[in-house]
Amino acid sequence: MPVSRSSASAGPSPLVPVIVLCVGGLSAALTQTMVIPIQGELPLLLDASPSGASWVVTTTLLAGAVSMPVAGRLADLLGKQRVLAATLVLLVLGSAVCALADTLVPMLVGRGLQGLAMGFVPVGISMMREITPPRLTSTAIAAMSATLGVGGAVGLPLAAWIADAHDWHTLFWVSTGIAVLVLVAVLTLVPHVQDANPGRIDVVGAVGLAVGLVAFLVGVSQGSTWGWTDPATLGAIAGGLVVLGVWGWFELRTPDALVDLRTSARRPVLLTNLAAVAIGFGMMAQAVVVPQLLQLPEATGYGLGQSILAAGLWMAPGGLVMMLFAPVSSHLIGRLGARRTLMIGAAVLGAGYLVAFGLMDSPWKLLIASCITTAGVGIGYAAMPTLILDSVRPAEAGAAVGLNALMRSVGTTLAAAVMATVLTSSTVSLGALAVPDERAFQLCFLVGAAAAFVGVALAAAVPRRSAAAAGVGPVERVVEGAELADDAAGSPRA
Repeated sequence: MPVSRSSASAGPSPLVPVIVLCVGGLSAALTQTMVIPIQGELPLLLDASPSGASWVVTTTLLAGAVSMPVAGRLADLLGKQRVLAATLVLLVLGSAVCALADTLVPMLVGRGLQGLAMGFVPVGISMMREITPPRLTSTAIAAMSATLGVGGAVGLPLAAWIADAHDWHTLFWVSTGIAVLVLVAVLTLVPHVQDANPGRIDVVGAVGLAVGLVAFLVGVSQGSTWGWTDPATLGAIAGGLVVLGVWGWFELRTPDALVDLRTSARRPVLLTNLAAVAIGFGMMAQAVVVPQLLQLPEATGYGLGQSILAAGLWMAPGGLVMMLFAPVSSHLIGRLGARRTLMIGAAVLGAGYLVAFGLMDSPWKLLIASCITTAGVGIGYAAMPTLILDSVRPAEAGAAVGLNALMRSVGTTLAAAVMATVLTSSTVSLGALAVPDERAFQLCFLVGAAAAFVGVALAAAVPRRSAAAAGVGPVERVVEGAELADDAAGSPRA
């Protein structure tokens, strides 16, 4: 039977559903990096061209970007537990299809379904304030937010170990098994809160957002491969932006819009989402650059000569640090507020890149730098949903958090494209291969730092909470959320 928030949070073990949701977020996020250890072998494994095989990674990222705002809106309309279960069903199906695939087309279908399961994360974040007591809410949101980064960081060494010790299909059978267990846990251990709201599903808006996002992100992600001046790249980016412009015009004029752009335009929400792009950029930049530097041969004079598995193991502690900083972020939010906490997280992220710039000569030094950057990401990722939830009505929570997660995804896609361009712009010859030179890696670290400090500036511009809101936590402000957001933005109430 559906239960109220008070009864859901008053149970004997409020940590149980939090743990279940965090494990679910990790299982979805693992799919983002699980094929990277075998990416070089995919053309042979799937009897495909290298360019075709590259879509095994890209398809999941694109599907995840589209699914997060759509799943958030569906959760607001249909109820969050139902949508959580549906995303896990997609993860089970997608993982099983991949496990049975031996050619490219079924693999792409399965990877697309796995990407759609990323909608689990923003829905889980928005559900935390409904199923936890106030004392636990900030920590729960912080932990769930961290799964976006932790899953990717832990997935790399885990997938490398499984692929090295077993048949590559085992990667996907493991993902299938985990998804089945989490699905059962969500259905039995996560309270079914009565949180559905009246409204209709904006099918046209969902299709328009999907078309515009996919076109834009394909152009960005393939720019370094196709060439930034290639007509295909320019056409995809320009076409995507045009579609998104028309989509925005449509959303402003339709009732029950997929995304309430008027709410999203309020200063607290808008600036937090722009900061999400910058911090998402900062998170992905080190995930792209550091493994390459670790794996370059020592013959270059600056490469560190690590295997794929070893590189993944050097990166893994960063994911654990991100999770460990969830309670730290919660404490900072309680003491300083989410705005200042976001500023601190972005500043720590930028400092990590500056440390990496000066500590490139050994794996353990890069480990230190990676832990600093991921600590910053963990702090920042935890603060962003709190700022968003603090500024929107409960009926908009899922869609608003989904849009914030989408902006992080846009940041990570931009980072991957920019880092690939920088790394290929300055190279040296290593036998028959051209590899990035030391200056290219240094420039990548500086660009990552710059993005993080832009995030600090954006967070600093987020309006302070009004005096009426200062003594009230985000959970207690559920009823008055929209009015307080308007006050903070300095806009008149309707």
